Amino acid sequence: MKAKLTVLITGCGSPAAPGVIQSLRSVKAHDFSIIGVDMDADNAGRGLVDLFFKGPKADDPDFIHTLLNLARAHQVDCILPLVTKELPAFAKHREAFNRIGTAVSVSDEKPLAYALNKGRLFHFLKDKGFRVPDFHVARTPSELKSALADLGYPKRAVCFKPTESDGSRGFRVLDQTKDRFDLLFHAKPTSVYMDEKDLYHLLKGRNKIPETVVMEYLPNEEYSVDLLMDRGKHLIAIPRLRQRVESGISVRSKIVKEDDVIDYAVEIAETLGLNGNIGIQIRRDDNGIPKILEINPRIQGTIVHCTAAGVNLPYLAVKLALGLPIQQEELKVHWGLSMVRYWKEVFFDEKGQPIDFQRNEST
Repeated sequence: MKAKLTVLITGCGSPAAPGVIQSLRSVKAHDFSIIGVDMDADNAGRGLVDLFFKGPKADDPDFIHTLLNLARAHQVDCILPLVTKELPAFAKHREAFNRIGTAVSVSDEKPLAYALNKGRLFHFLKDKGFRVPDFHVARTPSELKSALADLGYPKRAVCFKPTESDGSRGFRVLDQTKDRFDLLFHAKPTSVYMDEKDLYHLLKGRNKIPETVVMEYLPNEEYSVDLLMDRGKHLIAIPRLRQRVESGISVRSKIVKEDDVIDYAVEIAETLGLNGNIGIQIRRDDNGIPKILEINPRIQGTIVHCTAAGVNLPYLAVKLALGLPIQQEELKVHWGLSMVRYWKEVFFDEKGQPIDFQRNEST
């Protein structure tokens, strides 16, 4: 008989949620009861979980209180947070969850403070001797303009992004080699390329901007490295080569064994002392050298690719949080596995209940 485990995932309407749910459902050793929480009740993930609750935002004063009540009422064994902004709150109150018998897969507050701010992260890693992109941190339009000049723009392509942002929010690239006419008529309107004249026009009249990291644009291969960390000690690191990305989400990728990328990511994660499911975004520079873009100290959107490659990282994070042994066989990677993502629908009846239209009955 399968052992029963109850897992609560936050952000069940996020791009990562369906893959996490699929990963947990595929486990043969345990029968998972999955509770989903999201601040938006109208999401596909609620049709994939066993119980769904609309929850408060991470900055709501009742956020932790609400999650504690849910965990207590439903005897939740483990929480897997999928929302970046929730991580500091979970880290701060992890012991409160422990006291009611609920483990939370999250890093400590101190490493999170570095991982969640790109400017602070780059400074920290540079001081530790790591290779990082050439960068500046800007807080005003004039600082942003100075940073672009210092980094060699317009002769050199430059990109920027708020130091505290999730996914591709706020990311832009300034590259004079790009044909603006071609971008207008042949690129999708979601293109990240921007003209500096448009940038300066948007900045006109502004005295401040969100704290922004301005850095050299790294032109070559991009990787999402999924790691499982046990209090600063890595158990596995799996690079996914991002072959095609749409709206910040990989839609085509390949599991690759590139030792320089793996070693670089592992050393960063261990130096920071991170814990649980961790994602590190890396890209190669003009000389092919791996350099960090950012850290997602949580489950990443395409972690299910690793599950298909033989390493069920969401499940292993649950085991790690609960103190269950992880076998070496569970860390065996099927290198070279490719993934192509496609759209899939979830349907709800007039009462908001999920349905299987192929059976034409409520599930």
